[in-house]
Amino acid sequence: MAERERYLTPPLGGVFVPRAQVMSADDLRRAVTRIAHEVVERNHGLSDTVLIGLQTGGVPLAERMAAELARIEGTELPVGTLDVAFYRDDIGLRPVLPEAVTNITFDLTGQTVVLVDDVLFTGRTIRAALNALNDYGRARAVQLAVMVDRGHRELPIRPDYVGKNLPTRRDEMVDVSDEGVILGDVVAVK
Repeated sequence: MAERERYLTPPLGGVFVPRAQVMSADDLRRAVTRIAHEVVERNHGLSDTVLIGLQTGGVPLAERMAAELARIEGTELPVGTLDVAFYRDDIGLRPVLPEAVTNITFDLTGQTVVLVDDVLFTGRTIRAALNALNDYGRARAVQLAVMVDRGHRELPIRPDYVGKNLPTRRDEMVDVSDEGVILGDVVAVK
């Protein structure tokens, strides 16, 4: 889970309290492998395909997916990172905290871009990512891969590849790490 989410939880920050592990490290590995196979199948190979990991949770997943795609197809894909903090539509409603750099060193024009993120919630981060991608060229297609789709969409955004559909309450938090996926709550710090 992004540290940004923990710091911004009302009233003055919070602490993530895990409640249940819903995916183990092995489950996560299997989901990455399955998604990688689905990307190859849907795109009939990997020509003109790039991966873009969204900061911060999508970056390690994009790197894992790139390694898996290289193992499956023997092709090294370009991998970039994207921080969408300045493209969000909720600037002013919450602080803008750019967490990490955007690193896209290749032109996206004519490419199939697979956006990778850890958790899909309202869809607003993906909307911001779509706006940000335009600064790096006109992609032929943009696909979305997420490890967890927790529902609660506020925009008409749907992932192409999903590790796990996990219905949640709006106030719950989902933490994706190398150890797996954990469902929990953020409690206020006193």
